[in-house]
Amino acid sequence: MASNETFTLDKKSDSERIAKRIARAGVCSRREAEARINEGRVKVNGKVITSPVLNVSDTDRINVDGQALPHREPAKLWRYYKPRGLVVSDRDEKDRETIFDHLPASLPRVMTVGRLDIDSEGLLLLTNDGDLARHLELPATGWSRKYRVRVQGHVNEAALAPLEKGITIDGVRYGRIVANLDRQMQSNAWLTVAIREGKNREVRRIMEHLGHKVSRLIRVSYGPFQLGDMSDGDVEQIRARVLSDQLGLTDPEDDGHATAKPRLRAKPSMKRSGGGRYKGKTSSSQQDDKRGKDAHNRGPSSRHKTGQSGRR
Repeated sequence: MASNETFTLDKKSDSERIAKRIARAGVCSRREAEARINEGRVKVNGKVITSPVLNVSDTDRINVDGQALPHREPAKLWRYYKPRGLVVSDRDEKDRETIFDHLPASLPRVMTVGRLDIDSEGLLLLTNDGDLARHLELPATGWSRKYRVRVQGHVNEAALAPLEKGITIDGVRYGRIVANLDRQMQSNAWLTVAIREGKNREVRRIMEHLGHKVSRLIRVSYGPFQLGDMSDGDVEQIRARVLSDQLGLTDPEDDGHATAKPRLRAKPSMKRSGGGRYKGKTSSSQQDDKRGKDAHNRGPSSRHKTGQSGRR
């Protein structure tokens, strides 16, 4: 991956902007923190502030929505299998179920690294650190996002090659896309698509531009982190040393354990079925069909990729 000399995991500062401090505490992203400040929902030393142009130090008392800002925890990252039918948002204007309705209660407050739309599934990274989330989302980080995509119709392989030079659709420029046809069936086909920018519904719009409606979209990797053998709703923490290694940082602080973190399960009471919504666990045969038969996408779990590097 491309290096970013300005990013340091768990970097401490004597003085920093208020929105950055809130994001680092894991309350919300830096952009959301700025919005809350503008709405008068943040106090510093007992006084409401309405501008994010303010530096704070460790001695300042900060309250967000009436709650004291929690002490900053070490930055952590989790792999999560986002099921199809859930919205990636903490609040949905249409009152649809979100991923936060299904995450294990034992998780701390987390935010997502990027998004997957309601009809997409697969690997979604979660973190408690706003700066880490922002860093991993940046195209400059250089991480590729890979997807297994099932489309309708017969795919012309010759139309896929030019995508590597990028493409402009309805005035929107999309960067390099690597698309390979894996399996052509009678009425649909499976492809593997790798992108680096992750613009809104990028894969779906590119496939539709080529004349193919996407019927299933599964993110199988984000940079070096793989979906592996995870099932719907599974959550697994990435060890601190693995995270530091993949970020290219020196002298990482290990979490002190040689074994992988336990895999957590989604809240069983929240699972439901019907209408293409989240249905919970699937059988092994269903899982194989869901990710594409003969797809060869089941790489090893990221907890076994400590020295390797590998994005929609």
